[in-house]
Amino acid sequence: MTLAPNGAAVNEHSSADVVIDRLGKRYGPEWAGVQAVADVDLTIASGEFVAVVGASGCGKSTVLRILAGFEPATSGSISVGGRPVTGPAPERGVVFQDYGLFPWLTVRENVAYGPRRRRLPKVRAAELADRFIETVGLSRFAEKYPGQLSGGMQQRVAIARVLANEPQVLLMDEPFGALDALTRSDLQTELKRIHVETKTTVVFVTHSIEEAVFLADRVVVMTGGASHGVPGHISRIVTIDLPGERDITGPEFNEYKREISDLVHAVAGHV
Repeated sequence: MTLAPNGAAVNEHSSADVVIDRLGKRYGPEWAGVQAVADVDLTIASGEFVAVVGASGCGKSTVLRILAGFEPATSGSISVGGRPVTGPAPERGVVFQDYGLFPWLTVRENVAYGPRRRRLPKVRAAELADRFIETVGLSRFAEKYPGQLSGGMQQRVAIARVLANEPQVLLMDEPFGALDALTRSDLQTELKRIHVETKTTVVFVTHSIEEAVFLADRVVVMTGGASHGVPGHISRIVTIDLPGERDITGPEFNEYKREISDLVHAVAGHV
C-alpha cells in the first residue's frame, strides 16, 4: 500500500490499461440480425477517467456490457491489464443506475459482501467495508438499511460496494441518471475525489455532456446505431484539457460542451 496526498491508503495495483481492438457486436443471424457496434478501437491508460457519450442506441452501453463480461463480442477483443475479457471478474466492478443493494443487509454488510464472497478473512472484509464506507462519507450510516437512505446515499453505497472489491477498472452506466440535479452534482464531485484518491481506471457512460466534461480526462463520442442505418462507432475522442477543479460556468468548459454537442447531434441529423 501507498498513501494518497490526503493520507488515505491506496492500492498500488488498483488500476489497469484497457485495450479495445476492433470490437464488434451483432445481434441475430448474419442475414437478418442487427450490427449494434463495429470497429470500436480504444486504449484507456491505467488510472484514466474516460466518459462515453452519444445518442440513445449508439452502442455505448453495449460496449460497456462487453467490457464488463456480461455478454460476448461478435468480433474483435478487449483486454484489461493484458488479460483478455472472457466473462465477469472482480477486477471489473460495475455500477448501474439501479443501485442493486440487498435490502435485508445493512450498509456495512452490503459493502462487505464482495470481499466475503472472495473468501477474505472476516477482519479484512470488515476493514475494506469500513474504509470505503468512509471514502463515500457514510460512516454514520453503516448500520442503516438501504430503505432508510435517500437515493443519493444508496448510490454512494453501491459505489463503495464495488470499490471494496478493489477493482482495476470501475465501469459506470448512467449511475446518476435517476437522481435529482443537486444530488447528481454532489455525487459528481464526490466521484472526482474518489478517483483522485484511488487512481482506479474509470469508464463512465452518460447521456449528459456536461457531466462527461466535468468528470473525464477524455470524452469518447459514439455515433450511429440501428436507427441511423450504420453500426455504432467512435466518431471522435476529445481530450479535456482543464484543471481538476472545473468551473461549469467557465468559457473553456462550455466550449468543450458545444464541441461535443455538435459532434453528437451532427450525425444524428439535428444540425
